[in-house]
Amino acid sequence: MPRAAVLVTGLTLVSTLLGFVRDIVIAAVYGAGAALDAYWVAQGLMNILLGLVGYSMMRSVTPVVSREASGEDGTCRGHLGFNVALTVTVVVLGAGSVVMGILAAPVASLIAPGFEGEAADLLQLLTRIILVTTVVVAATDLLAALSQAHGRFAFASLQGVPFNIIMIAAAGLFGPRYGITALAVGFVAGSLARLLLQIPPLVSLRIRIRPRWNLRDPGFREIARLVPPMLVGNAVVNVNTLVDRAVASTLDEGAVSALAYGWRLVNLPQTLIVAALLVPLYPALSAAVKNRSEVRRLVARGLSVTVTVLVPVCLVIAIAALPLVKVVFARGAFDSSDAAATAAAVAWFTPALLALGCRQVVVSTSYAVGDSKAPVVVAVGAMVINVVGDVLLAPVLGVGGIALATSVSMLMAAAVNGWMLHYRYGGIDTAFVTALLGRAGGVGLAAGAAGLAVRELMGTQSAVVTGVAIAAAVCGVYALGLIALRAPERHLLAETLRAVRRKGR
Repeated sequence: MPRAAVLVTGLTLVSTLLGFVRDIVIAAVYGAGAALDAYWVAQGLMNILLGLVGYSMMRSVTPVVSREASGEDGTCRGHLGFNVALTVTVVVLGAGSVVMGILAAPVASLIAPGFEGEAADLLQLLTRIILVTTVVVAATDLLAALSQAHGRFAFASLQGVPFNIIMIAAAGLFGPRYGITALAVGFVAGSLARLLLQIPPLVSLRIRIRPRWNLRDPGFREIARLVPPMLVGNAVVNVNTLVDRAVASTLDEGAVSALAYGWRLVNLPQTLIVAALLVPLYPALSAAVKNRSEVRRLVARGLSVTVTVLVPVCLVIAIAALPLVKVVFARGAFDSSDAAATAAAVAWFTPALLALGCRQVVVSTSYAVGDSKAPVVVAVGAMVINVVGDVLLAPVLGVGGIALATSVSMLMAAAVNGWMLHYRYGGIDTAFVTALLGRAGGVGLAAGAAGLAVRELMGTQSAVVTGVAIAAAVCGVYALGLIALRAPERHLLAETLRAVRRKGR
């Protein structure tokens, strides 16, 4: 199992990096204008359908098919309930996509009230094209879950590679000639490639997939009981994105794209660094679920890794937002006004990065101790805060206001999830966490002041030089501060990397 975790992490990182290259190419070809805004909104609508049905069903089938794969005597006797779940998902999503396609005009006016004329017409066209992929993506996720239940992880983890390559080709080769439609068609082609990649492991396992509509099947009924909490949790995330983009559609052209670029940039460290460092944590949590003192120790360690790594990263991203955006995206059609809007989103999104990392540790622990309801309730509350924040802050701060609303809602969710884990299960060592946040806050203030001072001193230097100087100042002062305080976190990174290597052997 540790080898599988390292394999999945490595392949996911490759796919993530390709996705980042994809975003750079898209920015160079399309900039951050009205056409790309329409594309992001259309994609958000598809994600709503997937969040309501597809992804929820995928998460729900995993424990059932995993148990069936091993069997009582170690032999798999088939997955009849999975066949029913796949059939129901395809039928429901297919019907929903057709209805959404027919009602594209009123749906477009609802999800992007600020779009008018050509922008609204383009949104309708892109919505109809991208909705084709709802069934394809859902089927891909379900088949990948089935393969993983049988210990085949490589193909599921690789699926982002062909998708991103096709998207890069669609934007870079066909975008200049066919416009944003090329990107939507590329999304469909890339999604089909992801689906095809899931067939080889199932063939090698000799698993037969057949349409089946027996809603009384015991396996399917067990899956269906798990869907509602998953559905609510996934829908909340997608509704937040849809509302963010709907409100952004009422701002200047490019606002939706600036939010999308900003979030991709801010979320990259979470995927590349923190997720990899926390690989050893989750199996350990599952094994220690009955030992509350061990759970507290593991949670403390997970939060230490997250806070220690992400505080300086967040400071660098926030202080060097404009130089960073220029280095990554400022080429081709991506002009200075696009860079300024995206930098505003990046700066206000950075607290959400820290909150997301901490929430990941706490929520994973809640699931490990058998509490799946509390995170969903908290997520609904966070969604309300996000929606209200969008409406109140966007007219005042523009794109930055929408990003700030997201950060506030995520910080609230992380704090409340942590409090509930402590109150209900004693899973948080409050004295340790208080000291950890105190040290991070104090050292972070000094590091942030150093970064701001360097930014002012750099003046008109190039974006690369300015960004590197800010990063060096922030990280240097932060590391020296931890050493001066003799903080236990000063040894944490090296210890965690050694643990990851041991788990990979």
